[in-house]
Amino acid sequence: MPFKKTNGSSEADLELDHELPPAEPGEDTTAAPAPGTSKSADLQSDLEKAQAECAAYLDRLARLQAEFDNYRKRNARQQQEYRDYALADALQTLLPILDSLDRALKTNAASLEDFHEGIELIDKQFHDALSRLGVEPVPAEGAAFDPNLHQAVQMVDTSEVEDNHVIDELQRGYKLKDRLLRPAMVRVARNPK
Repeated sequence: MPFKKTNGSSEADLELDHELPPAEPGEDTTAAPAPGTSKSADLQSDLEKAQAECAAYLDRLARLQAEFDNYRKRNARQQQEYRDYALADALQTLLPILDSLDRALKTNAASLEDFHEGIELIDKQFHDALSRLGVEPVPAEGAAFDPNLHQAVQMVDTSEVEDNHVIDELQRGYKLKDRLLRPAMVRVARNPK
C-alpha cells in the first residue's frame, strides 16, 4: 500500500512493506495470549475474592448490629423489670405500717395517751422500715451547719449555741446510703460578737 507524504513542495512516495515471514513447519499458529492477559485474569480473581470478602463482612456487620439492637432492648427490659421489682420490695416493707395505721384508726382508744402510744409505735415501725431500706435521718440539731445536708430557713442571733450551728430542726432530712434525699430544714445560730 503506497503512502504519499507531502513535505512542503516536494513529494516523496514511501512504500511500507511489513510482511511477516511464513510460519515454519511444526510451529503452533494459534493465537498466543497477549502480554498481561494472565495478569488481568489474576486481578479479576483477586477482585472477585475481595468482593466476596466484602459481602461476608457486610453480612457479619448486619448480624452484629441486629444482635446489639436485641441486646439493648433486652437490657432496657431487664432494667425496667428490676426497677419494678425493687419498688415492689420497698412497698412490701412499708405495707405493715399501713396495716398498723388502719388498725389504729379502727380502734376506739380509751384515752388520748393510748392513742399517742400507738402512734409512737407506728412511727418507730416506720423508721425501722426506712432503715432496712437504707434511709437514714440527717443529723441536724446541735451539729455544725453544712449546706450540703441542711437548708437554713432562719438565722437566729444567740450566744447560747456556737456560731453557725443548728439550733433546732424544723423538718427532718434523709439520706439514702450516701445520697441526700431531702435536706433538713433548720434554724442556724449567729453569734452577734
